[in-house]
Amino acid sequence: MSTGETVRRVGFVGLGNMGWPMARNLVDAGFELTVRDADRERQERFASEHGCAAAQAPAGFGGVDAVITMLPNGKIVREVLLDWEGGLGAALAPGTVVVDMSSSEPMGTAERGVALVDAPVSGGVKGADAGTLSIMIGGDAAAVARVRPLLEVLGGRLFDTGPLGCGHAMKALNNYAAAAGYSAAAEVLLIGARFGLDPTTMVDVLNASSGRNDTTERLLKSQVLTRTFSTGFALALLAKDVGIAAGLAEAIGIEAPLCQLTRRVWAEAAAGGEPGADCMAAIRYWEELNATELPAIPLAEG
Repeated sequence: MSTGETVRRVGFVGLGNMGWPMARNLVDAGFELTVRDADRERQERFASEHGCAAAQAPAGFGGVDAVITMLPNGKIVREVLLDWEGGLGAALAPGTVVVDMSSSEPMGTAERGVALVDAPVSGGVKGADAGTLSIMIGGDAAAVARVRPLLEVLGGRLFDTGPLGCGHAMKALNNYAAAAGYSAAAEVLLIGARFGLDPTTMVDVLNASSGRNDTTERLLKSQVLTRTFSTGFALALLAKDVGIAAGLAEAIGIEAPLCQLTRRVWAEAAAGGEPGADCMAAIRYWEELNATELPAIPLAEG
């Protein structure tokens, strides 16, 4: 496609918890999708339910105008673009834009012979389902402009963060801040509970005071104290993002001791967690450290 053509035919790689509703929203918006997932049954089910094509090989994406990747990490993105049966990148027509919406390493984002945009997201499965994700965009302005109609379907807030790699950097830093906030909240709950404070009251006080953060406001009661652990965002993925943020600081010569400590803590939490554990289940790391389990509260009805 030429740089002035409208993007209508879209490849979508990665139909996981986030990718499935994102791809569905693009179909509902009228884009012609070709999909791919490592789980062949899931891939075929999506294609059947939503009336779109399923790519069995890179050649299946040969006619698309843009490709979106929504995969666990940058290593898998690179394997898809470079190694999958010769590489998806080699099968794409000149002018195709690859939009990496995964959480990848900003220092590893590089040209692959096609136009690249990094556009990782925040907002979880609920945001993916509702099309209200926050999207952090990095890339050449012309390439970004060509895929902006796609991103506007997927997100409620789009942030142009700078050149290629800036979106991935911002996503990792955001998730580091989120993980650090959870770490502090978890320790508050364990210290307070050991002292004799009621965890529910503690959360109420935090949210009425300067100690509040996204975790205290949205997740402590609904996910942690109820032991629900169902945000749809894996503990291992959040630990990976914190590691990306810490690695970025090291690579550019920034001393960030709290970031390095948070990386270690979340790596240990992920290593000790069950396979596929939700990120909110990290509370078990602090509970095991202290041989204390927070009292569970009933899940609110409705």
